[in-house]
Amino acid sequence: MQSSLVLQNLLSAPVLFFFLGILGVLVGSDLEIPSPLPKLFSLYLLLAIGFKGGMELAQSGLGPQVLLTIGAAVAMSLLVPLSSFLLLRLRLDGYNAAAIAASYGSISAVTFITAESFLNVLEVNFDGFMVAALALMESPAIVVGVVLAKITAPAEDREVSGEQENGNGGLRWREVLQEAFLNGSVYLLIGSLVIGYVVAAFSPAGLEKMDPFTEKLFYGALCFFLLDMGIVAAQRLRDLQKAGAFLIGFSLLAPPVHALAGLLVSVLLGLSQGNTLLFMVLCASASYIAVPAAMRMTVPQANPSLYISTALGLTFPFNVVIGIPLYMVLTRQFIPAG
Repeated sequence: MQSSLVLQNLLSAPVLFFFLGILGVLVGSDLEIPSPLPKLFSLYLLLAIGFKGGMELAQSGLGPQVLLTIGAAVAMSLLVPLSSFLLLRLRLDGYNAAAIAASYGSISAVTFITAESFLNVLEVNFDGFMVAALALMESPAIVVGVVLAKITAPAEDREVSGEQENGNGGLRWREVLQEAFLNGSVYLLIGSLVIGYVVAAFSPAGLEKMDPFTEKLFYGALCFFLLDMGIVAAQRLRDLQKAGAFLIGFSLLAPPVHALAGLLVSVLLGLSQGNTLLFMVLCASASYIAVPAAMRMTVPQANPSLYISTALGLTFPFNVVIGIPLYMVLTRQFIPAG
């Protein structure tokens, strides 16, 4: 069963296109995706998954398990960066440890979407409210990362930072919160979730009109986006030389450890197999878009090549290729089918 799950994942079209992008860089191909297109496909995937999640959330309702699951997801987005920071701080300064911890406390929407496609292939059901958990897990980790960087900064840096904040009326913190809660990906995902919920609840006829856009085009758009992600991930492999063995080990071991924590929470919550896999993926993934953008603005002392190359160059490929089927094996061991 284990080998068949891995093989099924490896032979899926999105993962194969991901490998095609990696191979193109390694063999020196001039394949390049024009810069506006990956952004467009990223926005499309967020819109489609948010809308479908809102639609399914309207059907399932906001019951106790939904609220408990969302609350647990937010709690994990606070606990994962804290625990990661304590480990990273053993070898790194406070700035870099905080930035990397924030990346691993946040989520990768594309990894989540890939896991959903994997479940669809296996014909394993999952609930739309998991998209709400996805939408709410990104921002808390950014805030935690900024706070950790601030409280562990050298004294002279804190004095300068304090003078700047006093001089501009706390504008820096307003910018931090705006970047955390109103960055484009979070805003679009939450907005699409709300729209999908409203349309499903009050104008269900509109769902059929959206179906060709949110359903028929989705799989092809995911393949195209993962092709570009393969190219970008392969290009980031060169930056891993700066990371060192410690960070490389962390970026490969942290995902399964965090996934096991997610599995434990899922068992306690009584989640289904599909929801458990998605919860584990949320805990195991790392942000390579929203968090890096926020860290560059709020923690400029941190080295971007460290937190981007580890999250995108190693953790993302690990989760997409090996992690998702591995987490499914663990899920089937502890969660009964039904």
